[in-house]
Amino acid sequence: DRCQTPSVQGITTTVGQEQSVSTQEKQVLEDLEMPLARRPTETLFQEQPKTGNQYLEDTLLRSYLKTHLPPKVLEEVHQDLERFGNRLLTKIQPLGWECELNPPVFRQFDAWGQRVDRIDTCSAWRRMKEISAEEGLIAEAYERRYSNWSRLYQAVKLYLFSTSSGGFNCPLAMTDGAAKVIESLGIPGSLKSAFDRLTSRDPKKFWTSGQWMTERRGGSDVANGTETVARRQPDGTYRLYGFKWFTSAADSDVTLTLARIADAEGQCPQGSRGLSLFFLRVRDEEGKLNNIQVQRLKDKLGTRQMATAELWLQGARAELISAEGRGVASISNMLNVTRIHNVIAAVASMRRMISLSREYARRRVAFGKLLKDHPLHMQTIARMEVQWRGAFLLLMEVVRLLGLAETNLASEQDQLLLRLLIPVAKLYTGKQATAVAVEAMESFGGQGYMEDTGVPVILRDTLVLSIWEGTTNILSLDVLRSLAKSQGQVMAVFLSTVQKKLELALGTAGLAPAVQRVQEATGGLTQFLEKAGSEPAVTMELAARDLSYSLARIYTGALLMEHAARPGASSTDTCAALRWCNQELCPVAAESGSGSYRAGAALQDTALVY
Repeated sequence: DRCQTPSVQGITTTVGQEQSVSTQEKQVLEDLEMPLARRPTETLFQEQPKTGNQYLEDTLLRSYLKTHLPPKVLEEVHQDLERFGNRLLTKIQPLGWECELNPPVFRQFDAWGQRVDRIDTCSAWRRMKEISAEEGLIAEAYERRYSNWSRLYQAVKLYLFSTSSGGFNCPLAMTDGAAKVIESLGIPGSLKSAFDRLTSRDPKKFWTSGQWMTERRGGSDVANGTETVARRQPDGTYRLYGFKWFTSAADSDVTLTLARIADAEGQCPQGSRGLSLFFLRVRDEEGKLNNIQVQRLKDKLGTRQMATAELWLQGARAELISAEGRGVASISNMLNVTRIHNVIAAVASMRRMISLSREYARRRVAFGKLLKDHPLHMQTIARMEVQWRGAFLLLMEVVRLLGLAETNLASEQDQLLLRLLIPVAKLYTGKQATAVAVEAMESFGGQGYMEDTGVPVILRDTLVLSIWEGTTNILSLDVLRSLAKSQGQVMAVFLSTVQKKLELALGTAGLAPAVQRVQEATGGLTQFLEKAGSEPAVTMELAARDLSYSLARIYTGALLMEHAARPGASSTDTCAALRWCNQELCPVAAESGSGSYRAGAALQDTALVY
């Protein structure tokens, strides 16, 4: 059984690369025998890992596209992605590193003491904006050249772009979210120009958008944390007054933000029903800030390439774009899109770290042989590979469903499944990415800890993925709301979809153990939900995280088996499915049996902590 011998060789190898790899390995071993004085490197004898065209080296991506895309679409997409892969390697990656080395600088005053509140970004960052337009990284999803496959194609390009973008994937996420909101509103006439710019392929016209939701009282609890006040003007516009504590992509052209509309007496309705959604230009035609003062840039652990600021709105002119009091409902589409972008970034970071780790194993010699010849080292990389493969297929499933929904081709079942899988995928891949990034850094030894290798940058930027757009616990509670709101329909669709994928796998030799494991997990999940229905509400809250993990693992296992059961699947596909399903697929059932959610458990948790 090949699955018993951990090996990732060939997973991302392009045609002709194996010969060059063997030549490199031979050179490394010959250098070891060379007298020290003759060696070209005097300080450190370790070769830098180098990867090639990301698209051509990604056999899982290519096999997925070949399996799912219509032939004509595949032909066009393949050509563009191969070209894009070369551009990433030769042009975009160096710009991304330049963005890391030259983070934004805030200049509050000019040389003469005049307040200017200018955020200076490097030329590479500005070039990333132009490239994003040229490549249609937002436009592709809204032009719908390939109907329901357009959103998936856009996601693939963003996936390839992400770790080379120098952090520019973040403003693109918010730009996409803003465009989605405007489209969902029917693109009203007052926003037509903005929508055209947000989705433009012309670098001279392309706009990016911010997303100003977080205020001093916190992030996810916008209902109780939003203090910004909107005052209606005689011309029908509004002036916004308030403090935005965390505004990502503060150098963007426009933004969406929440505020409470004051009545004639100056009183504002409280709670989520008092929030309305506004669109505003950050600067006027002359480049002056729209009655906005920048207090400071945030000193973040990661994503330092992007300007995140604290802003005072001191009468910023804005346009009301939602119905009054319907702001939270109006941003739901935006949250779906930005959470999917979060998943894209998570999967991309895993892919990048594993690729570098694998290439390093082909070059680094320790204890007399290459790292790739140490079984334990390869087992570690193989385990990371399985995590990435599962996350990748979950991402593709979510964007496939979104593409159907955006082109009115989604069934009611598709829409229910999409509503559930977005928070599940976001919370789970965020955790996966962090674990893989840490493990991959360790695979480099001390070199992985060195800033100039670029490895720490990927780790730092990955850590935000379990925080931005909802922490793991916040999203786990969102999963509970999805289940409760549908009155059982979502779970019924989830289970039936998993069962259909298992039926496809039943006829594939070697997948039987994985099928059995998933069937057992779905049985345990069903039993837990039936029992929990009669328990106090706190039981489901305590179980929310484990339940979400269970949904992610079960569905991902089914996706891996579905991919392994397709015509032309490789033994590597089968091995990945088996290994994924060899973990605890339904932790909520296991923890329920141990009493973790019983009455009084919450009090015990509090006592244990304090």
